[in-house]
Amino acid sequence: MNTHRATGRADHPGEVTPSAGPVSDNLGPDLAELAHNPVQLRAALDGADAATLLLVLVQFTGDHDLLDRARPYISGPLNYHETMPDVLRSEIRDRLATVLIDYAQGRRPLPPIPAGDALRAMLSTAAGEDVAEDYTAMMREDLEPAGVDPRGMVWRAAPDPARLAQFPVAIIGGGMSGLCAAIRLKQAGLPFVILEKNQAVGGSWYENFYPGCGVDTPNHFYSYSFFLNHDWSHFFAKRDELWAYFEQAADRFGIRDHIRFGTEVVSAVWSDSDSDWLLTLASADGTHEQIRAKAVISAVGVLNRPKLPDIPGRESFAGPALHTAAWNNDFDWRGKRVGLIGTGASGQQVGPTIAPDVAQLTIFQRSPHWVVPNPNYFAEVSDGMKWALAHIPYFARWYRFQLFWAFADGLHATLKVDPAWDDGGLSINAKNARHREFMVRYLRSKLGEGSPLIDKVTPGYPPYGKRILIDNNWFEMLQRDNVDLETGRIARIVPDGIEMADGQHIALDALIYATGFQASKVLAPMTITGVGGKDLHAFWGPDDAAAYLGTMVPGFPNFFMLMGPNTGLAHGGNVIFITECQVRYILGALRQVIEQGAQSVDVKPAVFADHIAEVDRLHAGMVWTHKGLTNWYRNDHGRVFALLPYRLVEYWQMTRTFAPEDYTIT
Repeated sequence: MNTHRATGRADHPGEVTPSAGPVSDNLGPDLAELAHNPVQLRAALDGADAATLLLVLVQFTGDHDLLDRARPYISGPLNYHETMPDVLRSEIRDRLATVLIDYAQGRRPLPPIPAGDALRAMLSTAAGEDVAEDYTAMMREDLEPAGVDPRGMVWRAAPDPARLAQFPVAIIGGGMSGLCAAIRLKQAGLPFVILEKNQAVGGSWYENFYPGCGVDTPNHFYSYSFFLNHDWSHFFAKRDELWAYFEQAADRFGIRDHIRFGTEVVSAVWSDSDSDWLLTLASADGTHEQIRAKAVISAVGVLNRPKLPDIPGRESFAGPALHTAAWNNDFDWRGKRVGLIGTGASGQQVGPTIAPDVAQLTIFQRSPHWVVPNPNYFAEVSDGMKWALAHIPYFARWYRFQLFWAFADGLHATLKVDPAWDDGGLSINAKNARHREFMVRYLRSKLGEGSPLIDKVTPGYPPYGKRILIDNNWFEMLQRDNVDLETGRIARIVPDGIEMADGQHIALDALIYATGFQASKVLAPMTITGVGGKDLHAFWGPDDAAAYLGTMVPGFPNFFMLMGPNTGLAHGGNVIFITECQVRYILGALRQVIEQGAQSVDVKPAVFADHIAEVDRLHAGMVWTHKGLTNWYRNDHGRVFALLPYRLVEYWQMTRTFAPEDYTIT
C-alpha cells in the first residue's frame, strides 16, 4: 500500500505545521501532587467554573441540598449564566478541595455515576432548566470513568483474525469524520485505508485558512469524546489550532500509516458476484488505479466543494478574486478596495479581520443573518480552567454536558412551529419570539437607535431559519468609516468592480466570495454504482439526497455515509457528536455481518422510505421550511435534505444499537 505522510504545508505557504504528540501535556501538577499543598489546590479551584465544580462536588458527596441552594442562581448552562453569591462559591470550592485531597490520598473512592432522579436533578441544575428524563442514559454513558469507552465497538465473540483480514474497509476522506471511523476500525481490528485527496488530514480545517477562520462551537464540545483536549487556548479556537488537533489525533492513534494522501476516489462499483466494491482512484499526477474493499465509508462531508455565485461577468474581473475555501496566502488585502460577497459564517469571520487594513471594504448582502453575543467568544481559557479540566475527576464531562445543552438540544424547542402562533411571520412560537426580541435588542444596542443600518441587518425571517452566527465584532465593523454595506441587487461584475441594478458602479481592486459550498451535490463528483448497476445520483434525483439515518441507501450494500443527508446541524450542535453516533452504528452493522458469517448488509427499502417520510414530516413543522425563507438546507423543490430534524439525544438513541431487523444481511 502506497502511503505519503505530509510533513508540511508547501501548498499553503505561511501556515504553521502542527507538531505531533499529546494534546494536553504540561497542564500543571496533578491532583496527587497538589493534595500535599491544600493552599495551592484551593487557589487552582478559583480558576474553574463554580457551577461545574458544584456538579463534581455533588457527585462525590451526594449532597443534593447544594443543588437546591445553587439552583436559583443558575439561569443557564454557561459560566455567565451563573450568579451565585461569593459565599456559596467559596463554600463549594472549600468543600471540594477537602474532598479532592481525600480522594487523591486514598481516603475516598471515585464516586459512582449518578442515576435516575438524582442524575436528572444534576442535569437540570447544570442546564438552568428542566432536562427531560431521556438524557440520563446518554449522560451516564458520557460519565463513564477514564479507560471505559462506551462508544467503541466490542466483539460479542472473539473474531477469527483470518475473517477480519478478508474484510478490508475503504474510507473516503481524512477529515474529522474519516479519522473517527479509522480510529474505531483500528480499535476493532479491521483492516482499512483512508483515501484522502489532500496532502494532510483535517478536511475542512486543512482546506479553509482564510483570515479569521475558526469554530463557532466551543472547542471543549467540538472534539472527540475519546480524545479530549484540555489545553485549548481559547473557548472558540481558530483554524490552526483546530487543524493541529486532528493532526495530533492521527498520530496519537497511529492512523497516518493507513492514509493514502493525494488520492481521490473517482468511482465505486458494487460487484454482485464478489460482494465487494471496486474503487477507481486518481492520483495527483493523473494516474489511475483500482482497489477492492468489502465496505466503503464515505467521509467526504458536504462542505468541501466551493460554490461561486451565478453573477453575470464573474470571469471578467481583472483583480484578485478568491473564495474563502480556496484562499491564497499570497493575496495582500492591505490598502486595497475589497468587495466581500456573502455575509454568512465565513463572511462574518473574514470581514472584521481584514477591515482595519483595507482602504475600503464593500459588503454585498443578499439577506442578513441573526447574530448573537457570546462573552466567551474571544476569551482565553484560564490556567485554572485548564487544570480543572485535566485533573479533576468528571469535571470535563460535566462541562461538556453544559456546552451540549447550550449549543444543541437546549435550543431545539425554538425550532418547532406552533400552529396557533401568529405574529406576522416574524417568529414561530413563543420561545422563538423571545429569542428574536433578544437578538433585535442586541443589534440595536450595538448600532445605536436610529442607525440606518438597523433595517439592513434585521432579518425578516424567524431566528434559526438560517444558522445563528456569533458576533465577531460584525456590528462594530459595519460602523467603520471604510466599510459600506450594500443590500441592493448586483447586476453584473465588470473588470474594475461591480455594477448594481440601480446603476451604481462600485470600483474594486479585489473580490472575496464568502458564498458557501455546493452542499446539495452530495458525494459529487464521485460515481457510486450499486446492486444491478443502480446509480446513486440517478436514484436520488437532482439535489435530493436521502439516506436512512443519514447513513445508508437501499441497493448499496456495505456503503455507509458519515455526515450524510439530514444529519447536518443549523441551530448549533456538534457534528463530531453526530459522527460518533454514526460510526458506532456502522461498526455495529459490520460486526453483525462478520459475526454472522455474512457478506453484506443493506437497509430495507421500506425502512428507508418510512424514515425519509418521517424526516420530511418533521421538517414540515420546523423553522427551515418557513414560508418565504431561502437557505442552502433545502433543494429547489423545498425539501430539506441537509439538516437533522431530531434532538441530538433522539439521534443518539436511534443509533445506539444496530437493528438487524431493518436490514437484509446476505
